[in-house]
Amino acid sequence: MVYIGSVMSKRSFARFGVFSLLFLMHGHPSWSAAQDDPRHLRVNVVLVQLNVAVTDSKGDYVTGLRPEDFLITEDKIPQKISTFEESSESGHNSIEIARRDQKRQSNDADKLQEMNPPAAPGDPAGVAISRVAESNVFILFDTSNYMYRSFVFAQDAIADFVRSMDDASKVAFYSYSRNLSRMAALTSDQFRVVSGVRSTVAGDDAALYNSLLLTVKDAAPLKGRKAIVVFSNGPDNASSVPPEDVAELAQSTGTIIYIISTRQAQDDPVSAAAFERVSKVSGGKAYFARNWREETQAFSSIREDLVHLYTLSYYPQANPNRGWRSIKVKLAGKDLQKYHIRSRDGYRLLPAVATAMDDSSGTKSESDPK
Repeated sequence: MVYIGSVMSKRSFARFGVFSLLFLMHGHPSWSAAQDDPRHLRVNVVLVQLNVAVTDSKGDYVTGLRPEDFLITEDKIPQKISTFEESSESGHNSIEIARRDQKRQSNDADKLQEMNPPAAPGDPAGVAISRVAESNVFILFDTSNYMYRSFVFAQDAIADFVRSMDDASKVAFYSYSRNLSRMAALTSDQFRVVSGVRSTVAGDDAALYNSLLLTVKDAAPLKGRKAIVVFSNGPDNASSVPPEDVAELAQSTGTIIYIISTRQAQDDPVSAAAFERVSKVSGGKAYFARNWREETQAFSSIREDLVHLYTLSYYPQANPNRGWRSIKVKLAGKDLQKYHIRSRDGYRLLPAVATAMDDSSGTKSESDPK
């Protein structure tokens, strides 16, 4: 059992030491007051999970790849893939597969020499392969006073996104202004989630990063793919948590963050840069939508991304590094080098720490009994 802690005050929030992906094998997040204290997070270290998007030069998704097409290193140590999942909706690019198969025999001998250092490719005989990958998606909706003018349009876009999710996915809906409200727990009941969306009301200041950190904490123990979709209409003006700490926790727990902002990047360059950083390092994307149509397109793009991800996991090889561990994912074979990979690039592992949090942070669920 690994115990993770952090220190948060009005001035700073200490870096989280969290092990990657890190499945919690027993139970689901507790919906109690203690759940809103970001100091404590317990995980059983089992696997490191990576969600990987592969695209061509036009940005189209490349499907039909196999475990042996991926090479993974952690701190330059080759890793062996243990499980491999591709969404059942993604299909196969038969032309690309046929062309690869013709070259596979001649390329196999050269694979390990094409990386520096060499990495161990997936061994098909030892990899558990699945075509169905469940997604756990948390929607975090900005209900602060920044959202007043576009509130109804935002609700419509979110509701349409929820209805578009496949049956294998579960969705939770949270809203935030100064505090976080868990309007609908993780469920496959889309009607319940949409009801939560429709019941939101506008609030006051925006504590985005406080709320996002708590949402990452809720997602952290879950198995399978986990993603957070943030819908924000303005900068954070009430958090004590810097975006860098949220980004590191997301990386270390294998949680993808997508951010849709209704403000143009040029209107708020500081927030835009933070949105780009947080989403990119977690393996997600940031979108800047000028109108309702672009908001809808952003949600559609996120859904397409989720259903085209490859999910790979591995048991880390012996590694003396107890801090930040760098992960690199590459494709094996010369014919695959033209494609682009998007995934998180590492995670942090630190010893167990016990710390205290400044109660004045203002980050708690509105449903808390305290």
